[in-house]
Amino acid sequence: MNKVPLTVQGAEALKAELNELKTVTRPRIIASIAEARAHGDLKENAEYHAAREQQSFAEGRIGEIESKLSNAQVIDVTLLGDGGKVIFGATVELEDVDSGDTVTYQIVGVDEADIKAGKISVSSPIARAMIGKEEEDVVEVRTPGGLKEYEIVSVRYL
Repeated sequence: MNKVPLTVQGAEALKAELNELKTVTRPRIIASIAEARAHGDLKENAEYHAAREQQSFAEGRIGEIESKLSNAQVIDVTLLGDGGKVIFGATVELEDVDSGDTVTYQIVGVDEADIKAGKISVSSPIARAMIGKEEEDVVEVRTPGGLKEYEIVSVRYL
């Protein structure tokens, strides 16, 4: 399987979620299953079936996170220097050429993307258009509403 890029913060968030699932969620679910079993007939025991469903979800998520972490290429952008180019992990301030509105995005891995937090996937059209560009370059992005132009105001490596 190919390595998947992940920021240090993204890797830490996945590790924290994995730890929570293994040390808190899993034991709680096991206790719920044991308690539900103690109630007797499992065929019509809704608590038992609900706990087993939770267990299935939690174990699936644990496997998914472990797989992501084992295939991750963790990139610390603070060690990459200040080359001025837009790269994975960079935080980029853009200005819409037409409206003058500014937005700031950090380019992150697919699993870390959260537009509300200003994090866009490295595979998104806007990120692909910016990669390799520098401050003051103008990038063109195809959107459903047509072609948009943005000027790169600043590039930071946080």
